[in-house]
Amino acid sequence: MASVTSAFGLHGQRFALPADTRVIRAVDAGLERMEVLLEQHLRIADPVVDAVARYLNEAGGKRARPLLLLLASHLGRGIDDEVLAAAQVVEITHLASLYHDDVMDEADTRRGVPAAHVVWSNSVAILAGDLLFARAGAVSAPLGSEVATVQARTFERLCLGQLHETLGPGDADPVEHYMQVLSDKTGSLIATAAELGIVVSGADPAYREPLREFGEHIGVAFQLIDDVIDLSSNPATGKDQGNDVRAGVETLPVLLLAKRDDAASIALRARLESPADDTDLAAAIAELAAHPVVQESVDEAERFQRRALDALQALPAGTVRRGLEAFARHVVSRDR
Repeated sequence: MASVTSAFGLHGQRFALPADTRVIRAVDAGLERMEVLLEQHLRIADPVVDAVARYLNEAGGKRARPLLLLLASHLGRGIDDEVLAAAQVVEITHLASLYHDDVMDEADTRRGVPAAHVVWSNSVAILAGDLLFARAGAVSAPLGSEVATVQARTFERLCLGQLHETLGPGDADPVEHYMQVLSDKTGSLIATAAELGIVVSGADPAYREPLREFGEHIGVAFQLIDDVIDLSSNPATGKDQGNDVRAGVETLPVLLLAKRDDAASIALRARLESPADDTDLAAAIAELAAHPVVQESVDEAERFQRRALDALQALPAGTVRRGLEAFARHVVSRDR
């Protein structure tokens, strides 16, 4: 089984130096320790509540956010108990947001299992998310007011992103509105993970803004590639083609399609919105997957990737910077 660092591109000849090996092994070991601590912090005395609170964590996860935090901490004193606590804070916050997102989006599955609200109810899933947000606050409290402030700011942006998504663009440009939603719902927490790696490890404060900017941009790129992967028929993605489209989610390719005024694009949009039957919808999704708007979405993801990579120029050369660069390249080159 591949390590988390390897799964995100931190392997091969680019990381063959002894210093690289030490950092990457420390990050992998830190992630393993975090898993044990995370499982402990997600346990609740009440047996029913305990099962709900641990449900999505036990379903798995990429652990991208803790990885970024632990890697960034090596610009300071490296991984210790406070750094591991901060890693738990971002992962618990992420888990909490998933419970809420699935209710709001009426998602049927999450991480390959039925969504929490499907297993229990909307009310139970929302309360479980609230409970996890509270638990994240409890873990962050001993880390000081600065960490608590960053977490509160991030929580606010997560809520704003979900609100804006729910309310819709109104008179705003739909694509610009969508990009802001992605920044708030996805970019903000990834940015916080990278930033806290600097704050909690005592690294040079000058690295804080570049890491925050890196996380914000690569978070948006990550979600844009997910939009493209949703339309892929490649079995390696592990997803059915067009799940978001079938659920009525307006991803970037769909929004870009709506901006086109050629007859073929207008006809395709109509079929996606009101297909004759399931066969017609499947054909329309396949047609969308081959449409130029998909490449335009990839191009947009690559623009955000470049912004993320540019932000890293402020960091010193070494394992951390190369690791973050590898992470950014992996995000955009995933199977699709």
